[in-house]
Amino acid sequence: MAQTQVNVPDLGGIDEVEVIEICVQPGDELNAEDALIVLESDKATMEVPAPFAGKVKEILVAVGDKVNSGSHVANMVGVGEESSSVEAVVEDTAKQETPAPVEQATQPKPAAATDNQEIDIVVPDLGGIDSVEIIELSVSVGDTLDAEDSLLVLESDKATMEVPAPQAGKLVSFSVQVGDKVSQGDVVGKLLVAASAPVATPVESKPEASSPASAPSAKPEPVKAASTQTVSAQAPTSSGKVHAGPAVRKLARELGVDLSQVTGTGPRSRIQKHDLHDFVKQRVNNPVASPLTVKGSDEDFSKYGAITEQGLNKIKQVTARNMVASWTTIPQVTQFDEADITDLEHYRKTAMGALLPEGVKVSPLAFIAKACTKALKAFPEFNSSLGPNADTLILKQYYNIGIAVDTPDGLLVPVLKGADQKGVVELASESAELAKKARDKKLPMDAMSGASFTISSLGGIGGTAFTPIVNAPQVAILGVSKASYKPVWNGESFEPRLMLPLSLSYDHRVIDGAQAARFTRYLCELLTDVRHLLL
Repeated sequence: MAQTQVNVPDLGGIDEVEVIEICVQPGDELNAEDALIVLESDKATMEVPAPFAGKVKEILVAVGDKVNSGSHVANMVGVGEESSSVEAVVEDTAKQETPAPVEQATQPKPAAATDNQEIDIVVPDLGGIDSVEIIELSVSVGDTLDAEDSLLVLESDKATMEVPAPQAGKLVSFSVQVGDKVSQGDVVGKLLVAASAPVATPVESKPEASSPASAPSAKPEPVKAASTQTVSAQAPTSSGKVHAGPAVRKLARELGVDLSQVTGTGPRSRIQKHDLHDFVKQRVNNPVASPLTVKGSDEDFSKYGAITEQGLNKIKQVTARNMVASWTTIPQVTQFDEADITDLEHYRKTAMGALLPEGVKVSPLAFIAKACTKALKAFPEFNSSLGPNADTLILKQYYNIGIAVDTPDGLLVPVLKGADQKGVVELASESAELAKKARDKKLPMDAMSGASFTISSLGGIGGTAFTPIVNAPQVAILGVSKASYKPVWNGESFEPRLMLPLSLSYDHRVIDGAQAARFTRYLCELLTDVRHLLL
């Protein structure tokens, strides 16, 4: 393998920029265009991408270093390539994507006047990129702004930039919203300014650092500034708003984190990946201190075609809030296993069925609930909750099993109280009655409180496995999928056995992987031989 050096691309006239993030480590394997490092000037950020697919040999810079165009920042190796410098290749790509110098025409100051005037706010030169997405509106209509205050944030695949107020004034209107795609020269809003204030000064602006795009494009021609009434906004200085690169913003969206709530520790309070991780850890350890809210999309989908809007009922709204709280505050892991219920099903449909009164039915769920109570007694950590400060464990001496029920209005979870004191037939009868009340909207509120463990069964619908979300403040939930026959080796030959998929999600702060594996294995053994349930 040949070693190839990676250099900083043309910075468009900027003397030097700061390294604010190292995205990879030596030994990492990358695809072409994966980010190696992130650079930042006073006006913009850019990622230096891998010029080809290969492995990182070494990183030659550290966070805080200053680099220039052509600085040697990393070495990579690729299969079948001769050792050479790819400075020309990287610089050529960067030149194609770096914004060309924007020459602003010398414009005289307007004559003094007593009235204010409205000026257009225009998307600046995007360096040859066709369009970018608006990911944040930083201010509201009616806000009074100082010059260079951030108005909105744009993001491409490789870089983010803020569009600032060209001068002090009052925001009259926004003609765009989050999610819109805009191009160079698009009018995004109007600003009310004093008529005597200068709209532009006769100075030639230098291009700001941009990032190489994923594919080469034609180098843009120099663009003249708009007329006195149309101001082309340029990337701003730090304005106290959210500062984060594309990779961090993408990670924040995946984690459901509002970046405005995160404190950045990078240069100029820039938010870095470790800031996000620290924020999430703090939320996990102190979930009550700052509860998260349910957020949907504010994108205007009607611009793509016809839509209809349907309100969510109260049950689904409450479920959504609970699920968001559980998912964002509990580090969850799911353990999968299969129980051989061939003999259980044979007993349930033959010998047991003959002993039951006419009209009484016992589903596999009743056996599962009974098995869970025995497993909870054997593994008490699964029947617990964390204390208020997450430094104590509350072990419960009661065994109340929540059974998730699918209703036309949404998911409800009635509770089988004192499940350890009831037999399989009683559990089957009570769970059927609770499920009927839930579907008939006659389930009292106290019938859905006090659960110490939950079972969510999708076996009647289908599927092979799923990952149920822990129902806080519980620490575990069992998912049950559809049983199916599989060939199982008995030591001499394969025989068809009815295998039941089980999915146990658990709170990793309380339960570790070994405990979860033992719990599910024990549960499988109980279900494999129904005689264990009688002991």
